[in-house]
Amino acid sequence: MTDYKQLDAWIDQHFDEEVRFLQALVQVPTDTPPGNNAPHAERTAELLAGFGLQAEKHAVPEAEVKAAGLQSITNLIVRRTYAAGGRTIALNAHGDVVPPGEGWTHDPYGGEIVDGKIYGRATAVSKSDFASFTFAVRALEAIGAPLKGNVELHFTYDEEFGGEMGPGWLLKNGLTKPDLMIAAGFSYEVVTAHNGCLQMEVTVHGKMAHAAIPDTGIDALQGAVVILNALFAQNTKYKQVTSQVPGIKHPYLNVGRIEGGTNTNVVPGKVSLKLDRRMIPEEDPVAVEADIRRVIAEAAASFAGITVDIRRILLARSLKPLAGNQPLVDAIQKHGADLFGQPIPAMGTPLYTDVRLYGEAGIPGVIYGAGPRTVLESHAKRADERLDLEDLRRATKVIARTLRDLLQ
Repeated sequence: MTDYKQLDAWIDQHFDEEVRFLQALVQVPTDTPPGNNAPHAERTAELLAGFGLQAEKHAVPEAEVKAAGLQSITNLIVRRTYAAGGRTIALNAHGDVVPPGEGWTHDPYGGEIVDGKIYGRATAVSKSDFASFTFAVRALEAIGAPLKGNVELHFTYDEEFGGEMGPGWLLKNGLTKPDLMIAAGFSYEVVTAHNGCLQMEVTVHGKMAHAAIPDTGIDALQGAVVILNALFAQNTKYKQVTSQVPGIKHPYLNVGRIEGGTNTNVVPGKVSLKLDRRMIPEEDPVAVEADIRRVIAEAAASFAGITVDIRRILLARSLKPLAGNQPLVDAIQKHGADLFGQPIPAMGTPLYTDVRLYGEAGIPGVIYGAGPRTVLESHAKRADERLDLEDLRRATKVIARTLRDLLQ
């Protein structure tokens, strides 16, 4: 208990500094797309150096970055080594974010503080956990407690596009292999599982024609509507497929983007649509993709003259609880309940994240960090994203105490 009180006190004493650190991170844009994120990594490394934390800079080769649809990525690893005989625990947060969009009443890159909340893109997801993880480690080292093992801070920049150029790239290149890991999350639950995601681009080809003589063409948009109706009809069936993981309900299919046509007075000869299929942990991704391709092919066959190309954009497998993550769950639940004054449930989330890549590498992990009770409350991926500063303060303490338990 003495160590816990010392950790809490250090974090309270340095909390204004932690908030300024988060503001500085928010003030460097990392919109993805376009994904020019190396400048943020450079600024983060500079700020960390000011705390005496040296960050390894791992620049992903330009050709790989461009092939992934991004512009620049430098992933960071900070390694802290203590006495021999302990575990290596990684703390991962991602710096890339979706563009701010419209409707903001605060500067999305201002880091403004109003009524105890900090506003800006990535204040909740997940530059906040650059701050919580960094200051938890600083607190742990400041109190001089005897520690065994290692801590690694992984600050990566490819979560929005799937993570293969972020954690996936670090793991693939043998730059890290921790025993346990904690990834950026919210404060009121510890997430042990999440959905998978399949994204596909479907291009419908018809034949352009003048709108005055439409019979001389084949309307790709009408063909696409037939396919869309068939795809959306699957959602009724998906509601009958329920997950046994608390916090996850059923699969869902969404079409988030449609493009096509050349002009108002032209029968469209090509239409493309991009779909997103969320997969519950119990589903087989191979079977899911095969079934969607079947639905599309059958629908296309019912509309004479069109042809269809299907391209997989992303296959993100679900995160399933791995044996060995219980020490993380137990510690976070214990300290979370103490500091937040309420139970911290272990559950799943319908989101998908790049944490799955650690799981696929056999590294047990959980998702926990600074944030509100729900994504909706955080305004993540919407206007006026915000974070309650007390959630940041308490989450930092939970992480620091958890590391103290695991590194004894």
